[in-house]
Amino acid sequence: MIEYESVAHAEAALNRTLGSMELMWFEWTANVSDFNLYMMNLVFVLIIYNVAPLPSFFLDVYQVTSFEKYRIQPGVHNTKSASIQCYKDTMMLYFFIVAPLNVISYPTFKMIGISSDIPLPSLQTALLQLLTYFLIEDYTNYWLHRWLHSEWGYNNIHRVHHEFTAPQSYASVYSHFAEMLLLGIPTFLGPAICPGHIITFYIWIALRQLEAIDTHSGYDFPFALTKLIPFYGGAEYHDYHHYIGGKSQSNFASVFTYCDWLYGTDKGYRYQKELLRKVQSIFLFINIPMLFCGMLDIFV
Repeated sequence: MIEYESVAHAEAALNRTLGSMELMWFEWTANVSDFNLYMMNLVFVLIIYNVAPLPSFFLDVYQVTSFEKYRIQPGVHNTKSASIQCYKDTMMLYFFIVAPLNVISYPTFKMIGISSDIPLPSLQTALLQLLTYFLIEDYTNYWLHRWLHSEWGYNNIHRVHHEFTAPQSYASVYSHFAEMLLLGIPTFLGPAICPGHIITFYIWIALRQLEAIDTHSGYDFPFALTKLIPFYGGAEYHDYHHYIGGKSQSNFASVFTYCDWLYGTDKGYRYQKELLRKVQSIFLFINIPMLFCGMLDIFV
């Protein structure tokens, strides 16, 4: 909640005029409690999870042929009934695990010092904090994910998430409740270590959710803006992990690929990529003479 009684009071305390974004934030949150602001995070997550997966869901379930060339596992699709059941199961986790946990964690949120007041963070500060959150989450998630592929971790917890060998967006958070709790730690560790403004927190949770949806989409679009992000894994990278399944000891990365490269857990993936490249080269080499002969037949 804003601690200042009015805009004039805030400007006098800060010794400057409030920016347009700060005025909007003041107007929206002046009489909203910190608890309600924190609970808004649940609303944003619910909207994103319900809306963002829809395009790839329809492409997958209805097997849209014009987009099949972008399908990472061509010809392999999830059924409508399985996808809807996945959605229902995940919604159950949301309302009975995520939402109550969000309420219970509010005192921790207050303790670590995430601000909802003004001034708002500068763009540079927000971007630096978001990068920090991504790096902390990526590193800690990597090791927890590796542990989940131990015999005990996989058989008792992680196997639920791997029920979809061909990933789909609604399965991005489809998991055992224990896994959802466990992997929630890396997500909140960054803001706990480097607390910022609640707006930065909103953006962080939204981006993390969108990233998970993207990497489980089952489609690799060459025009995706995420391809401009250095070391970003993406759907094609994570799809390999699901394709191999429970025995996978490769591509544990959450967002970026540097941990897999650093600790040597991307060797199987890189070997497959190199093998596919050679096969495609051989196929092209064989077909060039055939194409040339076909052209001769046209002109002779």
